[in-house]
Amino acid sequence: MTSAKVFQIYVYLLDEGVDVWRPVDAERVGDDLYRIISEAPDRDFEDWEFTTGEVVRCIPRILSGGAQGIVAVARVAPDPQ
Repeated sequence: MTSAKVFQIYVYLLDEGVDVWRPVDAERVGDDLYRIISEAPDRDFEDWEFTTGEVVRCIPRILSGGAQGIVAVARVAPDPQ
């Protein structure tokens, strides 16, 4: 049995006052599609734009400090396959 490869993507945090991106674990399900597998925290603590189990479209983006990351930009229909 093989396990899916885990990727790190970034999800935008809502209601932070400044732009904040949370690194989360995801599995790739298509060319630029990823399913979030990290467990979302309590919404009183942190509110993610996209949450556990959702499939999201991702694009590369330069993050603070000049590092490149893959960021979630749109929710995709429940099962793209």
